[in-house]
Amino acid sequence: MSISLILASGSPRRKELLERAGITFKIEIPQNPEEVFLEESPYDMVTRLSKNKAVEIFEKCSEQSLILSADTTVIAPDSKQILNKPRDRNEAVEMIRMLNGAVHEVVTGYHLLETSSKEIKKEVSQVVTTKVHFVKLSESEIQSYVDLGESMDKAGAYAAQGLGMVFIKEITGSYTNVIGLPIAEVLSDLKNFGVNYFGK
Repeated sequence: MSISLILASGSPRRKELLERAGITFKIEIPQNPEEVFLEESPYDMVTRLSKNKAVEIFEKCSEQSLILSADTTVIAPDSKQILNKPRDRNEAVEMIRMLNGAVHEVVTGYHLLETSSKEIKKEVSQVVTTKVHFVKLSESEIQSYVDLGESMDKAGAYAAQGLGMVFIKEITGSYTNVIGLPIAEVLSDLKNFGVNYFGK
């Protein structure tokens, strides 16, 4: 790989997915707040936020680099409400109730930005959507899960790679997208920038 890859994310799940694919990279964590705008669709939101994260790191970067950033959210089944990370326990419980026994969407926007001499040379944005069908949970199961603390830093208040996996009856689309990065799509785009996986 002739260009340095930077993952613009503090997510341990995204880090692990790239590492498992044999990708060499370093991490720079964006600091800009993840604002949600009224009347903005979830798809536009993740596109905007992922690009903002990449641009923030680009503005701090002094070397030729390829920056990968991402933003993931969950869309409630009926209201189409955006379910980002819950602010407290009560909000986490309410989010799981919304998803209970229904099909919801997980949406990730990711952005690849190649820099050269402090200029943007090339960039690509993608949005990937996965449908997730939850089993029917009892109120005590919802309360017990939230009490475990796994909900608090996850969009939609559950972790598909953690104990929240027991809620998932069926997935249509990318499983890794539900974790936070649609790895097959990302790796395909990385190849177009000259970055290959499996350490090759």
